[in-house]
Amino acid sequence: MKKFLRILKYLLLGLISLVIIAGFIIYFRAKNASNKNMELLGPEAPTLTENGRAFRDLNKNGKLDVYEDPSAALEARVADLVSQMNLEEKAGTMFVSMIGSTPKGKPMETPILSTDILVLGASLVLPTNSELIARKKLNSFNILTSLDADLMAKYNNLIQKMAERTRLGIPITIATDPRHGTENNPGAALYTPAFSQWPTSLGLAATRDTVLVRHFGDVARQEYRAVGITVALHPMADLATEPRWARVNGTFGEDAMLSAQMTKAYVLGFQGDSLNQNSVACMTKHFSGGGPQKDGEDAHFPYGKEQVYPGSNFDSMSFPLRKGHLKPIQPK
Repeated sequence: MKKFLRILKYLLLGLISLVIIAGFIIYFRAKNASNKNMELLGPEAPTLTENGRAFRDLNKNGKLDVYEDPSAALEARVADLVSQMNLEEKAGTMFVSMIGSTPKGKPMETPILSTDILVLGASLVLPTNSELIARKKLNSFNILTSLDADLMAKYNNLIQKMAERTRLGIPITIATDPRHGTENNPGAALYTPAFSQWPTSLGLAATRDTVLVRHFGDVARQEYRAVGITVALHPMADLATEPRWARVNGTFGEDAMLSAQMTKAYVLGFQGDSLNQNSVACMTKHFSGGGPQKDGEDAHFPYGKEQVYPGSNFDSMSFPLRKGHLKPIQPK
């Protein structure tokens, strides 16, 4: 028995040693890859002055380009920037990829040993920030971590500094799933204690109060902008018609008219009457009405790709996405 225990002890020590060695190898490989990615970046964008106007020289060419000129028309700035982008940079704008930060609000570049499963998993599975920005040339991301407000703002500032070192200095767009509820459901919502807490979409719909919903959107907009989030991956305009579907609690319920009213108020709260520099742009989802998933499966995965519309109710399912002209309502 003693011999068996001694052998078992050595086996456990050997296994622990292998795990530690493997951890070091993974860490240093990631660190080396991060350093190589960083070498692809140039200097930070300097602030220059031309005709008495200060501007950020994002492409570092020593002159004021149209896209760098805040006083130029939006359409002209976009056209100028697109004309200077290569194919890889244009392709990079077509994605919104998941991205992570460290618990201290820094870009995630190496595996992190953490008791937080989300942080540990993200650091092991997700590409590093530098790979996404410097190598893959992406610039829109869904941030997965939930930090204190000051750390989220710190992360945004650091990631923007990394972005301005790219060839054209295109700023990063930070997007997020809902963060103002009390649930923690990564992939659908992110519990963020730093933000004010509100009812779920079902709870907001139960009030029948579009003025309240627009007020919520305005409060959430201010909190998002304070930490650098500019795109809301919500609201969900889907109808809750399939009880087996796991995302019913993210909808405004089963009533198409009520959902349309709530969706409009929600978007107006985040965006205002028109998009401007203070808005948070909403990505209203899911086209074309994600509620009637076959067998209640999730359309984010291949096994849930099929939608069914019992009773030929496609028009009803898509109604909240189509009707943005409805008048607001309040409870009597």
